[in-house]
Amino acid sequence: MNDRQHRDHILVVDDDAEIRQLLKTYLEKHGLRASTAGNGVAMREVLNTSNIDLIVLDLMMPGEDGLSLCRKLRVDSNTPIIMLTALGEETDKIVGLEMGADDYLSKPFNPRELLARINSVLRRARILPDSVAQSEPRGKIRFAGLTLDTVARHLISAEGIVVPLSGGEYRLLRAFLDRPNRVLSRDQLLELVSGKEAGPFDRSIDVQVGRLRKRLGDDSREPRLIKTVRSAGYVFTANIEAQS
Repeated sequence: MNDRQHRDHILVVDDDAEIRQLLKTYLEKHGLRASTAGNGVAMREVLNTSNIDLIVLDLMMPGEDGLSLCRKLRVDSNTPIIMLTALGEETDKIVGLEMGADDYLSKPFNPRELLARINSVLRRARILPDSVAQSEPRGKIRFAGLTLDTVARHLISAEGIVVPLSGGEYRLLRAFLDRPNRVLSRDQLLELVSGKEAGPFDRSIDVQVGRLRKRLGDDSREPRLIKTVRSAGYVFTANIEAQS
């Protein structure tokens, strides 16, 4: 049972009514609030009327699919998203991460595993790993003509345009900003961003680096801010101009 006064509100988006009801019952049994939606239109109605802490989003739905919905959500929202994908569809998982999903789970799955993923993503969304949080300044960090607002957790471009960041993108950028001009391996970055070890074929950090480069306007063909170090990892090369 969730011992906080605030009960996290989960939105389950799936076109299968049986799955929606099963997950709603299971999540509420374990101390969460749960709402459901069968498609993108119903999802938006819930989002417009409720404060949602995390979205469980099915990839394969008739009409507007999960990838399209995820991409549109990421335009102006950093609400955590767990994508449900078909078993073995590795490409879909990678594309889901590229669209901004925070985690993914293959169908069929055990509801207990989904609950564990939900709790893990919610924890990551609220706090940074200890090694980052200890040195985190409160305010704004300026670099390469950009400004990171560490309170609102978004970027501000040189033209004053607000660029939203997902929870994973923010944590990855903070990991780089706290360690400029230092080569960080994929394992180190995954530990800093999500607190877990990389598997032998884990590409999630590469995907998140690619997304962060786009947010920073960093050309992936000739990146100037986040450079790839062959067989070693990545290095953030921008100078930190100011903190306030």
